[in-house]
Amino acid sequence: MNRLFAGLAALTCALILSGCATGTSASRTAPPEQKTIAVDNYRIGVDDIVQVSVWRNPELGITVPVRPDGMISVPLVGDVAAGGHTPGEVAADIQAKLATYVRDPQVAVILTELRSHEYLSRVRVTGAVRQPISIPFRPGMTVLDAVLAAGGINEFAAPDKTSLHRKNTDSSATYAIRLDRILQKGDLASNFDVQPGDVVIVPERAF
Repeated sequence: MNRLFAGLAALTCALILSGCATGTSASRTAPPEQKTIAVDNYRIGVDDIVQVSVWRNPELGITVPVRPDGMISVPLVGDVAAGGHTPGEVAADIQAKLATYVRDPQVAVILTELRSHEYLSRVRVTGAVRQPISIPFRPGMTVLDAVLAAGGINEFAAPDKTSLHRKNTDSSATYAIRLDRILQKGDLASNFDVQPGDVVIVPERAF
């Protein structure tokens, strides 16, 4: 039994040290993993479908579209502002209002359909491309998808100097894109997934 506990303790320490090492060695040459960021930071818009769930109170749950005035109607609390807010912000608002009627409410707000993102969340491609564009974001969209939607690069492009610009809540970041390797060699190492609001810039080459 002592050996078992000792083995578990050693495994736990190894996992903790592994996690610390991963966190301190993150590279800024590529955007961070985006599997949930896009949705968590997404600002809800008109016609998006949201699902409100209240733990242990299923009768208070609803699935509704966001009205043109940006509101949704929630049982007991009435109208709640959803448009322009993240799911987490809306959940916190509903939870605070429900506290008057329900003891220690636990609220979750989930986006079941993104119907407004075509208008509110776009990806832009500019510079030495055939047709600079602003296109609706789609989950799974990559830098290459965006560039191809812009008609590809033109004869004046310097694809090896392409960059991806991303603005976060309180900061911004720029990532190098080797578009020449992507287009000519099929090297997808820098073919990053894009996020709503990203801007891809293909500069012109120096003459």
